[in-house]
Amino acid sequence: MLKSVTQFLFDNIGSELSSKKIADTLTSHGRKSDSKTIEKYVTSLEESFIVYRANRYNIKGKEYLKSLEKYYVADIGLRNFMLGKKSIDVGHILENIIYLELIRRGYSVYVGKIDDMEIDFVAQNSQGNTYIQVAASVRDENTLKRELRSLQAVKDNYPKMILTLDDDPEADYDGILRKNALDWLLEK
Repeated sequence: MLKSVTQFLFDNIGSELSSKKIADTLTSHGRKSDSKTIEKYVTSLEESFIVYRANRYNIKGKEYLKSLEKYYVADIGLRNFMLGKKSIDVGHILENIIYLELIRRGYSVYVGKIDDMEIDFVAQNSQGNTYIQVAASVRDENTLKRELRSLQAVKDNYPKMILTLDDDPEADYDGILRKNALDWLLEK
């Protein structure tokens, strides 16, 4: 069961999850379980620093929410070992890498919620918030609009950015910076 839970979490990095959703999915695949048992396994994986939980944060209400967290794996290599090459989702892997770097840089990291939209990361430190959207590419106009929309809904003056793998020059969309994720990762 632990292996099944671990594989499920690894296969769903960056996706909204709850212990009930995990239990229901495993049960539907023939692995009968309940949410309390799943919660114990997930907590053990967190305490072992194998996965990290990103809680949700309501930006407008400035409150922490207790539902549908996201999980990120501490080691992408371990994820690849457990899942093989069958589950390569560049966007979610990039999101996982950005999450780990934000933690390394000393931020407290949350998943932002504003109205019915989500912001991948609300990174908080002593200087305030930084809002970050992560996408493999925003060259498609609809994807760019979608990524900008949630950041535009935030009405404070903290930094906002979109990190992508697009090898394009930096761009500024009315204060929202679009930047290459690899360049951002190499910054000090």
